[in-house]
Amino acid sequence: MEWINDLKFDGNGLVPVIAQDYETGEVLMLAYMNLEALGRTLKTGKMHYFSRSRRKLWLKGETSGNIQILVTLYYDCDMDSLLAIVRQEGEACHTGNKTCFYRIGYGAEKT
Repeated sequence: MEWINDLKFDGNGLVPVIAQDYETGEVLMLAYMNLEALGRTLKTGKMHYFSRSRRKLWLKGETSGNIQILVTLYYDCDMDSLLAIVRQEGEACHTGNKTCFYRIGYGAEKT
């Protein structure tokens, strides 16, 4: 996978990752990966991320059971962000909501 060598990680060695639901297309969350998290994700097929606050790797759903199974992984035109299409088991958000984007900051209410 030569494309990995061309990814542009930031000064902290991280790249942002958007997780999107395979079935609904809903954006679930935004997280970050370092090279090790990306490697573990590709090896296991389960989403691994890097926690900026805890400064360590984490397997999504490791404690909650709400894992994400990788279906497809895209990289953007600038090679500085990823889009992970996932099968979400349970909720994506630690608040218990399906998605981390459940609050409207501007615009029409969803009906």
